[in-house]
Amino acid sequence: MIIGFHHPGISTPDLDRAVAFYCDHLGFEVKKRQEWSKGSKTADDLHRLKDSAGRSALLRLAPRDNEEDSRRAEVMVEFLEFESPEPAPLDPNRRVCESGIAHMCFVVDDCQADYERLVKAGMDFHCPPMGGGTGARLAYGRDPDGNIIELLELPKRSA
Repeated sequence: MIIGFHHPGISTPDLDRAVAFYCDHLGFEVKKRQEWSKGSKTADDLHRLKDSAGRSALLRLAPRDNEEDSRRAEVMVEFLEFESPEPAPLDPNRRVCESGIAHMCFVVDDCQADYERLVKAGMDFHCPPMGGGTGARLAYGRDPDGNIIELLELPKRSA
């Protein structure tokens, strides 16, 4: 029945900050922006909210020149900022074991280099990159809202 995965949708208290972080530091680009106002029955029905208003941005991982890496897939993520109703405060230190989305995993070329680059950009990591036991390297860090991002470097496939 399911033929693919399109994107996760993540609520954020600051859409502009989320978009800037994912575009400036993780290589995404804005594919589409939307806004909706109070009184939109479609938005209220979809979100199961009353008098919702807000805006969203769908981001797409920007292609690189001469991209031929078989590990690469199309990656998109959507961020939603609700003006109304006012959302509950976000816990930026929500534990990974809590119910809900635990993390988003992005495949990277060089986990150590990306870790160092993102630490310099102010990203908080749980620990430095570590081996995954199968030749992979990985690290968990948090975006500005506290969402956990996994950087995963897969072993190169031999030809």
